[in-house]
Order: sequence, then structure tokens, then C-alpha cells
Amino acid sequence: MPMKIRTPSLRKQTGASIPTIRLNSSTKDSLEALLREVRACKICSASLPMDPRPVLQCHGSARILIVGQAPGRKVHESGIPFQDASGERLRSWLGVTSEIFYDERRVAILPMGFCFPGTGVSGDLPPRPECAPAWRNKLLKHLKSVQLTLVIGQFAHDYHLPNAGSTVTEVVQSWRMHLPSVIPLPHPSPRNNRWLARNPWFEAELLPVLRKRVALSLSDA
Repeated sequence: MPMKIRTPSLRKQTGASIPTIRLNSSTKDSLEALLREVRACKICSASLPMDPRPVLQCHGSARILIVGQAPGRKVHESGIPFQDASGERLRSWLGVTSEIFYDERRVAILPMGFCFPGTGVSGDLPPRPECAPAWRNKLLKHLKSVQLTLVIGQFAHDYHLPNAGSTVTEVVQSWRMHLPSVIPLPHPSPRNNRWLARNPWFEAELLPVLRKRVALSLSDA
């Protein structure tokens, strides 16, 4: 089941298989209508550097939910989530192919902000604060088959795991506390190479468990 949602507090920002849930036509139609609304959204267009282009992947049958931050420039241009260096590393972490990763019936991808927010001094700007309150809970209500939620990066941590720690390192170090249904991760961006080098336990201890949980969640999808 999708994880319980708490009120967001964004820092530094203004075993047994679960049977597949078969969606009835009204549920499918409702989600499809909602996705059309999301993809037409312009609520923060005045604050974006480019025209809005919401990028997400969502289907009611998805078994894994990936919660990212916001699309980067390359993803904005392609319209495909994680089609960049970060995505290559993330798929390696998960131990899945692109075919599986982009199968919306298996994997849902809902970043904290659906549109590219622009670039700041040290990287992309934070997700726009208007996005999550407008759409997040509405979409999560349709993800009734999710067995594993991957919470990636500071802004996703703040929203979904607000009491897990005050830094990315603290939150990710708490990963055992959230098993089996939730695993916090650092962002897979190349900008985090130094973090990965300073925290070898991530690859040695967390990644093997992550890959097992991913494989189990997808085993009967």
C-alpha cells in the first residue's frame, strides 16, 4: 500500500506475495482523467524558466513507487523520467533494466515537483512548493498495489519521512527502521559521488537489501 502521508516540512525551501489488485473501469477512468489534469497543470508556470511540462509515470497496478525530487533539464526536454545520468545510476542500484523501469504497470515515478524548476548556483532549484499540495495525495490514492516506496533525496525525505533525521545521511542511515515497505535513498546524481565515497556502507549494506526488495516486489507483477 502507498505509505502514509504527513504534512510536508521541506527543509531549506519556500516475504509473502500480495495478490494483484485488478482495477475496475471507473477506477481506471478516474486515474486517467486525473493524469490529464496533471499534465495540463500550469499553477506555477509564472515561476518556471520554461513552459510547464509535468513529467511522471503512474498506473494503478504499479508495485514500486519512486519518489524523486523534480525533473532536470534533460528530462524536461525528453519528457521521460530519469532519462539521464541519475537514472542510469538509479537503475543500477535497483538492479532493473530500462524495460522494467519504464513499465508503468510495474513502476510508478512521482517526483515532489513534476516540472523542471530551473537552475540555481549549485544545481537545480528545489521542487516548486505548489505541486505536492495540488496533486500528490490525489495520485497516491490510486496506487493501491504498491509494495515498496523508494524515497530519493532531501525534499522527498522531508515530505515522506519528516521525522527520520535532519540530514540526508541521517535519513538514509535509518533505512532499516522503514523496512520492508519504504527505503530512503540519496539522490543518484553524479553530484553525490563524494557522498557515496564517504559512506561506503550504502553500497555494501543497503544496496543488496534494496535489490532483493525490488525483485520481490516485482516477482508477481
